[in-house]
Amino acid sequence: QVQLVESGGGLVQAGGSLRLSCAASGRTFSSYAMGWFRQAPGKEREFVASISRSGASTNYADSMKGRFTISRDNAKNLLYLVMNSLKPEDTAVYCCAARETIVDTVFTLPNRYAYWGQGTQVTVSS
Repeated sequence: QVQLVESGGGLVQAGGSLRLSCAASGRTFSSYAMGWFRQAPGKEREFVASISRSGASTNYADSMKGRFTISRDNAKNLLYLVMNSLKPEDTAVYCCAARETIVDTVFTLPNRYAYWGQGTQVTVSS
């Protein structure tokens, strides 16, 4: 089992940047594929980005490509999401998720992930 704690959210103006972190504890972090998801009020959970257990593969939702970057540091048990050129529609609670896997691949569907953090609020003002 792995425990996940997000940090780095906050209030930022449109066009600004934020870096979210997800700290993992418990089992070996490098055994997990990781993902970021977000949920805005009144909307369904939305895939943001995912990264394979080694970090060699990444995947992004179309609306995030070129603006967001997912990365991980397996030595520090940390997952990151750098968000640039933020827009008001990026406002949401951002959660990290983990899936234990022996395959070095990415997962985009939330039901493929077994472990979730509590989330961190990101608010982008216009």
